[in-house]
Amino acid sequence: MAHYLRRAENHEAMSHAVAEQMVAAIERQPGLLLCPAGGSTPLRAYDLLVAQRKQKPNLFQSLRLVKLDEWGGLKEDDPGTCEVQLQSLLIDPLGIPPERCWGFQGTASNPEDECARVRNRLAVEGPIDLCILGLGVNGHLGMNEPAPFLQPFAHVARLAESSLQHPMLADSKTRPSHGLTLGMAEILHSAQILLLVSGASKRAPLERLLKHQISSDFPASFLWLHHNWTLYCDHASTKGLDLKV
Repeated sequence: MAHYLRRAENHEAMSHAVAEQMVAAIERQPGLLLCPAGGSTPLRAYDLLVAQRKQKPNLFQSLRLVKLDEWGGLKEDDPGTCEVQLQSLLIDPLGIPPERCWGFQGTASNPEDECARVRNRLAVEGPIDLCILGLGVNGHLGMNEPAPFLQPFAHVARLAESSLQHPMLADSKTRPSHGLTLGMAEILHSAQILLLVSGASKRAPLERLLKHQISSDFPASFLWLHHNWTLYCDHASTKGLDLKV
């Protein structure tokens, strides 16, 4: 098993390192299936990835993408949705057409059916080759929230109050009624996972992650069962912590 720790001086340096690793992975496997998380932490890395299109116009011509999760009950054009964020900052700038990109529809009238649709397509086109994740303040991965047990496949999630306070939702006019997310098995079946942790607000969950104690009360801890994952973190998130991995 390969567990790597990459510590950067700041978020900018971390983002450059992540973008470089993403580019290298796509160069090795042009038809790679990428699963990107939303949220603020990975956005600079996505920006740097998009910048590569000018230098390497053919790099992304076969890239495929499946979205990690979505807020349920928000309108499609709500600025807080993963759809709006990823379309505007990653998918459209990279020129990825709809046939090579899919994810959850947050406005689906039947969320369970919507999860089944994503689950079935991933079963055919997966597994994920490269998964980009952020660390929730309560240890969630995607919208897999702390619970007595975790769901293996795409499912409707009951959102924790801390998740409903996510900065992504600051400009949303409505409150999500639920989450739609890939499950833990689908995430852990990824060939490679990059976990990005940035800022002092993530220091407490990072400290817990580094204890190597696997529990459904802290979903991110299941990454210790994965065969090939890298933890990227910056100085602000690691100050004062024991970084032995």
